[in-house]
Amino acid sequence: MSTLLFNGRPWTVFDAHNRQHRQWFADFQRNRTWGGCPVRFISDDAAGDLLTMIQRRLIDYYTAKEFGSRKKLQA
Repeated sequence: MSTLLFNGRPWTVFDAHNRQHRQWFADFQRNRTWGGCPVRFISDDAAGDLLTMIQRRLIDYYTAKEFGSRKKLQA
């Protein structure tokens, strides 16, 4: 096995409820690099694009925080 596998930053799924995850994303937005982030975020849904997934989760998080969570209407 590669030593990068053992010495690399750990993989994790972005959690919008985790304050540290939100801070790391804010740092990325400011610096335009993940270089200072101690973890590597992975996409766990069909979005395929990491930044889109994170932005959607943040939108859901802050919308629910401001307006309260509502159940999705079923058509």
